Amino acid sequence: MNEILEEARAALWTVWNRRWLALAVAWGVCLLGWLAVALIPNSYESNARLFVQFDDVLADQIGIGTGSRQKDIERVRQTLTSAVNLEKVIRSTRLGETISSPADMERAVQDLAKEILIKGDEDNLFQITATSGRRDLSDAENAQLAQDVAQHMIDIFREENLGGSRGEMRETIDFLDQQLADREKQLEDAEQKRLAFEAEHPDLAGGPQSIATQLASSRAELRSVEADLAAAQSALAALQGQLASTPRTLVTAGSGGPRAALAQAQANLASLKARGLTDSHPDVEAAKKQIAALSDQAATAGDVGGTPNPAYGSLQSMLVERRSTVQALQSRAAALGSEIASISASQAQEPGVSAEAQRISRDYDVLRKQYDKLLQDREELRLRGQVETEHNAVKFEVVDPPSTPRVPASPNRPLLLLAVLVLGLGAGAGSAFALGQLNSTFATANKLERVMDLPVVGTISLTLTDAARALRRRRLRMFLAGAGGLGLLFVVLLGAEFVQRGMVA
Repeated sequence: MNEILEEARAALWTVWNRRWLALAVAWGVCLLGWLAVALIPNSYESNARLFVQFDDVLADQIGIGTGSRQKDIERVRQTLTSAVNLEKVIRSTRLGETISSPADMERAVQDLAKEILIKGDEDNLFQITATSGRRDLSDAENAQLAQDVAQHMIDIFREENLGGSRGEMRETIDFLDQQLADREKQLEDAEQKRLAFEAEHPDLAGGPQSIATQLASSRAELRSVEADLAAAQSALAALQGQLASTPRTLVTAGSGGPRAALAQAQANLASLKARGLTDSHPDVEAAKKQIAALSDQAATAGDVGGTPNPAYGSLQSMLVERRSTVQALQSRAAALGSEIASISASQAQEPGVSAEAQRISRDYDVLRKQYDKLLQDREELRLRGQVETEHNAVKFEVVDPPSTPRVPASPNRPLLLLAVLVLGLGAGAGSAFALGQLNSTFATANKLERVMDLPVVGTISLTLTDAARALRRRRLRMFLAGAGGLGLLFVVLLGAEFVQRGMVA
């Protein structure tokens, strides 16, 4: 700790011993610094705040929601500082007085874009900040210019969100009307072309997809008819077998003729066996011989003398009906086969026509969808434009009009003056200390002893004469006067800055 204090004392002695150098450096740095601060022009800011309200039930019902409106406002906020809008501001303020060429206008637009700041928050509040700090204008003129720029930005903000949006809506509707007229003509031409093609190629209307659909439908129907035909043929064969085993007439004992006698003989044989007689019995053998003879006679005589069998007639009626069904199914299957062959031949022989049919159908569908979409968009925009024209859903309110700046926003000249003063004093002290470090002198005996590594027996105090003391006092007064003059100059500059601000206010 003692070494630190000793070093501090040595540094102070070094600076004090070369105080005139430190004062001269401080004066030089302060004069140059204050001159640089004086050359910095004052910049004045004008602030304004806008409130945008999005409360409208009708607008929400037709699709003009708060989200859509906020997107529009955000779009305007981002494009508000576009070159076109900034050029309007320049021409309507005194900034346009010095514009004589497109290059001058371009530079003015670039400079003005850096001096305008637009901020928006979630509460629908927009803040516009305009800054002006031109060297060729006075402080009062810069302050007024900042206010004018902010006011013109508010006017453009309103114009972009009210008149601009309505004009844009009208232009959009006119564009959609023109597009609808063009699409309608194209749609009519495509429809006439499709009708002419369908009349020329009825089987190929609709393109390959339609042909494939017809072919698949015909094949499915043919498979169903073939299945029904197979079932009908099977039923017909079964009925024919049943009819073959059914007699046309019924033979009874009282009906007469060989068949009747045969039936009587068979009945007698059955009666004999029922009585328990064996086949070797004479009566049984006689009955069998009689049955054999009568069987030959009945086969020769046919059905003469029998009673018509009603079951046989019913089976014949069913047979006729099933034959008709089979014939109808065979005709339908043949027609379907011919149709499938015709479709397959058309598909195989006319690939170009099929592709043309597909293209015509596709073009017509695309034009139809585009026309319907444009028609819907136009009606929605027309309704939206009427709502915006007759019932404005956005309300603007200037919460804070553009302020008239009284105090420069930048630079903070008092702080800069004080910083230059501190920097000058520090530079003076630092230069004196650095020069002292270059000289081979020692401020204390302990430092001499540490450097030389030799014991120091003692020190001799400086003794001054009366003339030397008087000279020292005069020099001290002159030094204090120089240092006081530096401080007085700082106070004067600070006072001039506040007086200048008061003159602007």
